Amino acid sequence: MKKLFIALIALLGVCTSASAQKANFTFGYGGYTLMDACDYHDDLGKVKTAWGALNVGVNFKVLPNFWLGPSYTFSSSQFKHSDIDLYYHVIMLNGRYDYYKNRMVTMYAHVGLGVDITHMDLPNDTRNKGYFAYHIAPIGVDVPLSRSFTLFGEVGFGAQGLLQVGGRVNF
Repeated sequence: MKKLFIALIALLGVCTSASAQKANFTFGYGGYTLMDACDYHDDLGKVKTAWGALNVGVNFKVLPNFWLGPSYTFSSSQFKHSDIDLYYHVIMLNGRYDYYKNRMVTMYAHVGLGVDITHMDLPNDTRNKGYFAYHIAPIGVDVPLSRSFTLFGEVGFGAQGLLQVGGRVNF
């Protein structure tokens, strides 16, 4: 975990060193995550509630059509017939490629790779467990509302949800 954190800090340092660098802060909500779809809870039972995921991240434009940056995702689940709560903390490195652009819309593909740290709050015990996390969204759409704010939506599968919607603050 410490090596991943140091690698992310080094990557941020490299990305921010260019003076003509563009960046944006991303925030969004995604429904039905990888963690609930792929049993990231060690067969503890059937999921009662899985509300989706809150996502935040920073992206840096490293090439004319390519963005790169880290993100953090939080989600949780509860189970039927038990007092078990799970809290998912996902840290990923994301890449985004803009494959179509005009004045009104930008279409892109998004891939993220990282780690999911699941905190299991069991009746008489708590523990943490790590899992591989990913997100693949082949269809994403940015709609700029102004030079400094953009709305987005994307369809894919992974830790950030099947359908993710949100906004970006552009710098």
